[in-house]
Amino acid sequence: MPRFAANLSLLYPELPFLDRFEAAARDGFEAVEYLFPYAFAPRELAARLKAHGLQQVLFNAPPAGTDAAGVEAGWAAGLRGTACLPGREPEFRAGVALALDYAEALDCPRIHCMAGVVPQGVAREAARATYLANLRWAAREAARAGRSILIEPINPRDMPGFLLNRQDEAHAIVQELGEPGLQVQMDLYHCQIVEGDLAMKLRQYLPTGRVGHLQIAGVPERHEPDVGELNHAYLFDVIDAVSADCGWQGWVGCEYRPARGAVAGGTSAGLGWKKRPLLGGGAAQK
Repeated sequence: MPRFAANLSLLYPELPFLDRFEAAARDGFEAVEYLFPYAFAPRELAARLKAHGLQQVLFNAPPAGTDAAGVEAGWAAGLRGTACLPGREPEFRAGVALALDYAEALDCPRIHCMAGVVPQGVAREAARATYLANLRWAAREAARAGRSILIEPINPRDMPGFLLNRQDEAHAIVQELGEPGLQVQMDLYHCQIVEGDLAMKLRQYLPTGRVGHLQIAGVPERHEPDVGELNHAYLFDVIDAVSADCGWQGWVGCEYRPARGAVAGGTSAGLGWKKRPLLGGGAAQK
């Protein structure tokens, strides 16, 4: 089985955020990710990780703003990253600097920089040029700090206007910039909605060394991996087989909304997909 990280922004929604660390550890998770840490002091989050034997493997740079209040306001206003927004480069850099401070305190190796929604009146070419310049700067800053910057293609149904939608686009950017501190965050939920052919894309991209993190969710409702149109058991076999061949050692983030909602114990009750033996159809022999 791959190594799974609980996404605490979505899982255990019936609990206060800080109590979700304990719940994840109790359910056998050894790592966590979430959207944003900025509403909490780094020492408070670090204490929760240490108390429950968890690794922090990923979180997002601010979608906007440079402090907790700015992050919350920007997200509520619909901002989904400033990396592609011309004229907001100082805000982007300050946000990355804040994220790197948290990454140091939490010993987190990866930071996702959301591309952002292309504003009305801004040409896509101008947004892309801004995005690449910001990524180059961020990747170099992260590399100096021993961290990686990740970029994630997100489907336009969930996030209309988002600059980056496809795996080939993301990999082309990583290749074009050639920065060691820059990798792709491959979310199989988004990839299925936009492109499909997931098993072949895993076989294509994991061996490149450009994929820093995977994420999963059922399609189309974004519930547990065993709900919906995807055969995740088969895909887990593919991940295991390809990883064994190429040495990929990343984490698989469980970024889904529990089908049982915020009822007490709902997330835990939906983890049968993680506990039962795989019946993936022999992907390891492919």
